[in-house]
Amino acid sequence: MPYAPEKNVLFEGSQGSYLDIEFGTYPYVTSSSTTVGGVFTGTGVPPGALHRVVGVAKAYTTRVGNGPFPTELHGAEAKELRERGNEFGATTGRPRRVGHLDLVLLRYAVMLNGVSEIILTKVDVLAGMDKVRVAVAYRCGEKEYRYPPPTLADCEPVYVELKGWKDLKDPNLGRFLQFVEMETKTRISYVSYGPKRDEMIKR
Repeated sequence: MPYAPEKNVLFEGSQGSYLDIEFGTYPYVTSSSTTVGGVFTGTGVPPGALHRVVGVAKAYTTRVGNGPFPTELHGAEAKELRERGNEFGATTGRPRRVGHLDLVLLRYAVMLNGVSEIILTKVDVLAGMDKVRVAVAYRCGEKEYRYPPPTLADCEPVYVELKGWKDLKDPNLGRFLQFVEMETKTRISYVSYGPKRDEMIKR
């Protein structure tokens, strides 16, 4: 392909930051770089050519496979959220582990990847709930951490409860988005409310 510096190229990462072989929750990781650094090692594009990093996150947290998951839900509550969000592997059909939104992990992922804006997806999955719980820190023994400590063993999430929303026009959804922005210090530029391409709102 001829060199065309005036063209924009979009790189889409696969898998989440915490499956990264270097910065993930080792040994429960994949075999490659899933953070933004994988763009440079995988394509040869120089770091200076990258001018925009968009982080994509769900309004709650999911995980595939084993490994630490501080905000994980279990039992009927997990089953309901998994079914509402259709959290099953696209190829294997394997159920994903689900839990409350973990801002400790999201905050670190934003820093690690140099994220300049966030696209928050699946806000429709949480619609209709009276309250939405969000983890803002971990309590490990007598200490609290706003970023992941060296080990997540014996850490309990510190939650904040926010009022739930009924639909996209509900002011409580706006307050939820503002809270996430405040905690991550990152703007939410788009909100996705369904699987279709046009089910997205620009903020």
